[in-house]
Amino acid sequence: MSARFPSRLLEEAVNEFASLPGIGRKTAFRLVMHLLRRDSAEVRRFGETVTKLRDDVCYCTLCHSISDTPVCNICSDQSRDTSLICVVENVQDVMAVENTRQFKGLYHVLGGIISPVDGIGPSDLTIANLEERVRSGGVKEIILALSTTMEGDTTNFYIYKRLSGYEVCVTTLARGVAIGDVLEYTDEITLGQSIINRRVFSLPSQG
Repeated sequence: MSARFPSRLLEEAVNEFASLPGIGRKTAFRLVMHLLRRDSAEVRRFGETVTKLRDDVCYCTLCHSISDTPVCNICSDQSRDTSLICVVENVQDVMAVENTRQFKGLYHVLGGIISPVDGIGPSDLTIANLEERVRSGGVKEIILALSTTMEGDTTNFYIYKRLSGYEVCVTTLARGVAIGDVLEYTDEITLGQSIINRRVFSLPSQG
């Protein structure tokens, strides 16, 4: 938006909303105007909820997913198969896999994938913590459930090599998830079948 704002407070609010990913200034302006039309108590509750989210949310000490408690509901669920760990990029992927209702093990959230272009290396992720979980014993299978992009495959390969010295089976999703797909946006049926039909991870052929 190029028009001048009639209020400095309005402009500052629009600037804050526009700083969010995927939110342009026109959309930010509409959101701010919507908030102005709402009851002040509702807006206050909205702001307090966001503040509480930032201040009080924590990360599970075991799987690194977002949680309200030091150990998340999934990791503390005694009905889950603790010998099976599904490795994902982020919490959105945990939610995507859970929505398939096909997986009963635990998770490990990397917090991203290896991407030299973006300056993200193995030490920026929770790969060392994953190795420690395997080293501690009791883990029989690691499912690499990362997006089928070049960066995802690079991360798969790195984790596979990192865990090659342990007695653990490393598998990956069946290619029902098309090459180049982002896991978060894969439909539940396809993702569920890819988990069920997972295959043992193998190194790419050298030609």
